[in-house]
Amino acid sequence: MSTDTPDASAGDAPSRAELAARVDELEEQLSEATSDTDDDSKKMSIIATKGTLDMAYPPLILASTAAAFGYEVTVFHTFWGLDILHEERSKNLKLSSVGNPNMPLPNAVAALPGMDRVTTSMMEKKIDDNDTATIEELIDTSLDMGVEFQACQMTIGLMDYDENDFYDGVTTGVGAATAIQDLAEADIQLLV
Repeated sequence: MSTDTPDASAGDAPSRAELAARVDELEEQLSEATSDTDDDSKKMSIIATKGTLDMAYPPLILASTAAAFGYEVTVFHTFWGLDILHEERSKNLKLSSVGNPNMPLPNAVAALPGMDRVTTSMMEKKIDDNDTATIEELIDTSLDMGVEFQACQMTIGLMDYDENDFYDGVTTGVGAATAIQDLAEADIQLLV
């Protein structure tokens, strides 16, 4: 008796060939189901809370680099971090010389009037001398790469900003609940 035909005494039991065909079919369905999902994409969520010149670069560099590696990236800007997305304010970000332990001058000197202007000018010169991308260039590059920049709705109202003053492509009207949901779904979460 062949193993490819059902045994009359076993009732309707499938043959080995039928079982093998069914296993092959299930493996193919499993392969299609796992290869067609978007779950393979990695997500990064960044919260940007500071708007000084030195703190504008980390979220922008991390976002653009992650996007270059294929991550889906969102950056939620709140409080002073919102200045990074503001077209005019982002061109005039300052570097605080007081309380920065890596600043090459003592706090007593850093606290003198006009020192923030001096340290900001020093940093801008370093940025220019090293041919480092500007804030505007990093934002444009990131947007081109699909990074979603979100502006906190509560902060927009609190700071009395006009939504039209942000760079084109910035998503406005985003609340904390949306940011939290985005963080919960992300593979990498950063607070900058």
